Amino acid sequence: MLRQMRSLLAVAIGALAVPLPGYTAVQPFPASFHTQEVESNGATIHVRVGGKGPAVILLHGFGDTGDMWAPVAADLARDHTVVVPDLRGMGLSSHPETGYEKKAQAVDMAHVLDALKIQKADLVTHDIGNMVGYALAVQYPDRITRFVAMDAPLPGIGHWNEILLMPMLWHFNFRGPDVERLVAGRERIYLDRFYNELSAHPKSIDEATRGHYAALYARPGAMHSAFNQFAAFSQDATDNKALLAAKGKLAMPVLAVGAEKSFGTGMADELRFVATNVTPQVIADSGHWLMEEQPAATVAAIRAFLNKPL
Repeated sequence: MLRQMRSLLAVAIGALAVPLPGYTAVQPFPASFHTQEVESNGATIHVRVGGKGPAVILLHGFGDTGDMWAPVAADLARDHTVVVPDLRGMGLSSHPETGYEKKAQAVDMAHVLDALKIQKADLVTHDIGNMVGYALAVQYPDRITRFVAMDAPLPGIGHWNEILLMPMLWHFNFRGPDVERLVAGRERIYLDRFYNELSAHPKSIDEATRGHYAALYARPGAMHSAFNQFAAFSQDATDNKALLAAKGKLAMPVLAVGAEKSFGTGMADELRFVATNVTPQVIADSGHWLMEEQPAATVAAIRAFLNKPL
């Protein structure tokens, strides 16, 4: 257990792919995808949609945007309707001052599904996306058929208090006007810290990828919104405990994907605190950035789980 905890604590956090000036874009979404904007509680959520068949919604985390899911989307769109939002305040979604509690962002995602006239969907998430995904699944259990959660903890759940004590998690409380002045114009330096320290192989996150996301996080208001995502963790912890107590554990099948060099099997241990039907999956030779470090293995794991009959 100690070894698993060390692995757990080593993890800190965490349209179409839009070409940005001076950088080659990350892998684009298939040309058949389209984008649309969905209004939700004072935010405009940017959404990529494509494919045909049972729906699946993919939620990204910090350091990425919905662009990270392009390889998954290309695979699943063969037989799924694939929905890929940018979370409130991230990517090409708008940057409101409020609403960053994950319970509230889950409502954003419900509004996205409503706008697309989707009643039920599979759910695939990573990093902060796990937190929004859990809040979505627990508040709308009849709308989520399966849940794939990848390599990040849930505030207030399991070993969260021990995780918060780790010195490497200084960024959870790194925010405020002076912090924003320090990071402004240095977004690439800030993001490189996460790509380098939380990956098994930093070179797997190539220059084009780093530049692409640095440019997105340099957009006006983007880092302020990202800091607000972390600032909400305290309220998220309170909300998650209350939701678990009121709603009980998730009953839908859950795939807990841990990176070998990060959460590993500890990801399943964490999710068993909130779900009754958890399958563990470890992606070999990867750190936290599963889609950048081991995309083929990660896509295969997601596909295999979603193909299982209910």
